[in-house]
Amino acid sequence: MFPRLMTSFRCSPPYTRLCWATAGISVVSCIACLVLHLTERPVPISLVVLQLTGVLVAAVQLRTGARSISLRPAELAERLLKVQEDERQHLSRELHDDIGQLLTAAKLQLQWLQRRTPGDVQGHCDALHATLDDTLSAVRDVSALLNPRQLASLGLEASLRAHLLRTLDGSGVQWSLSCKQRLGGIAENVAMAVFRITQEAVTNMLRHAGARNLVIHLRRTELGLALSIEDDGCGFKPAREPHLASQRGLAGMLERVTALDGSLKITSDVGQGTRIDAVFPWPPRSRQRADRVDTHDL
Repeated sequence: MFPRLMTSFRCSPPYTRLCWATAGISVVSCIACLVLHLTERPVPISLVVLQLTGVLVAAVQLRTGARSISLRPAELAERLLKVQEDERQHLSRELHDDIGQLLTAAKLQLQWLQRRTPGDVQGHCDALHATLDDTLSAVRDVSALLNPRQLASLGLEASLRAHLLRTLDGSGVQWSLSCKQRLGGIAENVAMAVFRITQEAVTNMLRHAGARNLVIHLRRTELGLALSIEDDGCGFKPAREPHLASQRGLAGMLERVTALDGSLKITSDVGQGTRIDAVFPWPPRSRQRADRVDTHDL
């Protein structure tokens, strides 16, 4: 990933011209100095000016490189997230198309076999049929988690509700999703980020928090689309740099918010539950349209 960023930067015309200018001035200056040394002539003022020009060009080149370096973390986060989503979509297709079809074929073969087996084996066939059904359902659930196709067709709110129903079914967690405004027109990358952050928060809650209640709010604000997730679990101590403290879930949330120039705040302590607040700013062209809320949306 990093070499690609370096390559894209180095191939830009301004940087290329600076490189060639620096190289040309350095070569000419070296040759001139060598000739003057061999002929024992004094150094003319023009050569000094040429060397000073080379120094100035090198300084401009270093400054341009420093500016590009300051932009690389955001570019790296964005590209990394894109690679992750592409890989998840690929795995989802493999699960749904290949493994799902194989399991369906196995069910059909089992049904054919079940019709031709004696009665004392029917119980085992029924158990195997139930196992195949559970496995196929699990594969479909994993495929949906890896690639939430319903985001494009159902929208963000409906997709979140479907995910919460599927994930929290039988967990004993009382949950609510509050969204009093329509979420039409939300950019695809923002919708995906909100879905993934909610997905990660719910997974962490089920694995570690032992919470009984979960409340999720989605709303439009002047600053952008605001997401808040709050549970009454055991809580924890968030690290300032989660990627260094093995808090990979929080690090992934931060990467997604950073890639969209948003903000993320995690409030938690031991025994006090957890609250996650994220804000995704509106794109400049759609900010004015996104801020308008019709009365029937409230």
